[in-house]
Amino acid sequence: MLCVEGLSKAFGVTLASQNVSFCAQKGRVLALIGENGSGKSTLLRLIAGEVRADSGSVLFDDSPLLPSSVLLVHQELAVCSHLSGAENMFLGTKRGFLSQMGSFEAQARAILDELGFPEIDPRLPTGELTVSQRQVIEIARAVVRDVPVILLDEPTSSLTDTDKKKLYALISRLKSAGKTILFISHFLEEVRQVSDDVVILRDGELVASGTMEEFDDAAIVRHMVGRDIADLFPRSNRELGEVVLSVDNLTGANGRPTGVSFELRRGEVLGILGLNDAGRTELLRSIMRLRESNGEVKVRGGWVGSVRGMWQAGVGFVSEERKEDGVSLGLSIAENLTMAARSGVVNRPYEIAVETRHWIDEFGVACEGPEQRIGSLSGGNQQKVAVARLLCTKCDVLLLDEPTRGVDIGSKAEVYRQIDRAAQSGAAVLMASSYLPELLGTCDRIAVMRRGEMVGIFDARTATPEQLIAECVR
Repeated sequence: MLCVEGLSKAFGVTLASQNVSFCAQKGRVLALIGENGSGKSTLLRLIAGEVRADSGSVLFDDSPLLPSSVLLVHQELAVCSHLSGAENMFLGTKRGFLSQMGSFEAQARAILDELGFPEIDPRLPTGELTVSQRQVIEIARAVVRDVPVILLDEPTSSLTDTDKKKLYALISRLKSAGKTILFISHFLEEVRQVSDDVVILRDGELVASGTMEEFDDAAIVRHMVGRDIADLFPRSNRELGEVVLSVDNLTGANGRPTGVSFELRRGEVLGILGLNDAGRTELLRSIMRLRESNGEVKVRGGWVGSVRGMWQAGVGFVSEERKEDGVSLGLSIAENLTMAARSGVVNRPYEIAVETRHWIDEFGVACEGPEQRIGSLSGGNQQKVAVARLLCTKCDVLLLDEPTRGVDIGSKAEVYRQIDRAAQSGAAVLMASSYLPELLGTCDRIAVMRRGEMVGIFDARTATPEQLIAECVR
């Protein structure tokens, strides 16, 4: 049994973990649930020994847990892109590494076959693999090292639905083998599918624990955020206005997208649904002029051909790749939030601070203040700032690529509220998402993409999940 006893950790004035105690049994999955900034990821790092606790202990079978006995799979991928999949899987496990490389590749291929991913070539550099495949390589390290304790920090955040099911099957096999598994996810339906027990955190403190059967979704949310969320998907009476974005026969260099045409009206939220390789991200990045493409993109009837031109025309973009091009990790919250508005009214330190505090409060960003480096925030709080930047800049066309990825359910509700408020005030929103419930809950229409093509646009109020998924896989 894994027992956490009185773990506490402070980063400056921030108490990331406050006297947390619980036990996790062998052969069971324990879910850690909480809002962004509640201390979930920090707790896993404390258990893994990556961060030294200020007080408390971690025991496994009544002895201190050794770093060699635990594997932490981080939310943000931690693979060496220039090394092969096999090298990443076996890195640091054996001596004579290079001389045994052929053997490692054979073993890696056998492990990937066993896990249900025979399509992944372990000889390829991980930088050439998809995000989903890189995530699988990282999780496969647990099998290579045969550790008794496995810590999974949002392991499905970059996986396709098909790969998620394979991961669930893998977790079930690891349970049967007697492993102790701690699992973080922001999707309650996913937590219920894979977890036996639950620990709920709020502001670094353990506020509830027990078996999954003891908590319904409403109780979990209430413990997480300290309040009820009556309506997760607010939908005001939005009135559609003039066409503000028109796309005609847009085609990317690699066929993603292919011949896409549609119109987006003021006051409308249009969702983009599709499987992993459908071309959702490529479509948004092509519209924003971040990718080479042919075709026509007009904003309020005027052709725009550059990223700078799109920003100047009032078009804002939120990337799904938060670390790469979503935020500037080395800059402050204030700098990230207002950088696109510096040429306007927000151009003095006092005004910047006031504007930043307004949006910190508006989105509930958990932070020490405007000058805190954004890279020190949790991923979900970074995402809130990325979305808030568009509203701070007064963009009236919002291109949102997975705007709630890595965001807890309480923060999701806030992002949905802000999207609805923006649309109600006359903004036009184009939102790509792999999470169908949020598209059905927030959008007026949902466009389905398949192999780069937009194959249909459906009324979100009348479309069914079965109908939409059938279009995705047809």
